[in-house]
Amino acid sequence: MIKVVNHIPEIREIINNWKSQGFKVGFVPTMGYFHEGHLSLMREAKRLSDKVVVSIFVNPTQFGPNEDLDKYPRDIKRDIDLAQKVGVDIIFAPDATQMYDPDFQTWVTVEKLSQGLCGDFRPRHFKGVATVVTKLFNIVQPDISVFGQKDYQQLLVIKRLVKDLNMPIEIIGHPIVREKDGLAMSSRNTYLSSKERENALSLYKSLIHAKNLIEQGESSPEKVIDEIRNIIESYPLTRIEYIFLGDPENLAPYHKQIKKDVLIALAVWVGNTRLIDNIIIKIS
Repeated sequence: MIKVVNHIPEIREIINNWKSQGFKVGFVPTMGYFHEGHLSLMREAKRLSDKVVVSIFVNPTQFGPNEDLDKYPRDIKRDIDLAQKVGVDIIFAPDATQMYDPDFQTWVTVEKLSQGLCGDFRPRHFKGVATVVTKLFNIVQPDISVFGQKDYQQLLVIKRLVKDLNMPIEIIGHPIVREKDGLAMSSRNTYLSSKERENALSLYKSLIHAKNLIEQGESSPEKVIDEIRNIIESYPLTRIEYIFLGDPENLAPYHKQIKKDVLIALAVWVGNTRLIDNIIIKIS
């Protein structure tokens, strides 16, 4: 039976007991409103560990002043039911007062990897992410933690954080989970009307087109980006925030030529909903 824990001392006591018995602890941090993408992370954590903790915390410090903190979808009862079905042991669901003291003033910043891509448009986002993940890691003390590759920049930020701060945690990146038509699963997909959802398919279509171009020998970043832009802008309800093409290891953009493995990452507004997606193309 899954256990729901709301308080830090209680989760620490449980984890300490597990560790004393030699259990390997897996951890999946989330903001809730689970879909198959979240559940796939939980299954991977379960496969790789003895006990699995999933946190549900809509972290206020990673939202900008005009973002969707207040309307972010929430359904804790549904989340608990879904997590129980995949064998999660504990849901850790603290409230903001548990995580942030009124006089809170300590922040974690991963400098270079937080710049560019989403960092240019959400300037406080990765500071909030890095800080809350550090806090959650300190509370849960996992051996492994699983993150989805849809938030690719976030995944690199977390890997760098763990390496730089000498945390004894293995970070696992898990592939993007998509709907049958290719749309990357996201809690924010619930915001989309039926017409907007049709427009949202432009992201995946443009990524697949770019992959085909590169695999057929196209090496000009400018040409590939132009082709992506043309596809997305052919859908009337879209507005491109950025198209990134560059190094999947350090997020350095490719300016002149594609010579090695390439990450293409997108942020696109569809109506009033901001969606992200990406693909990594291997160059043989």
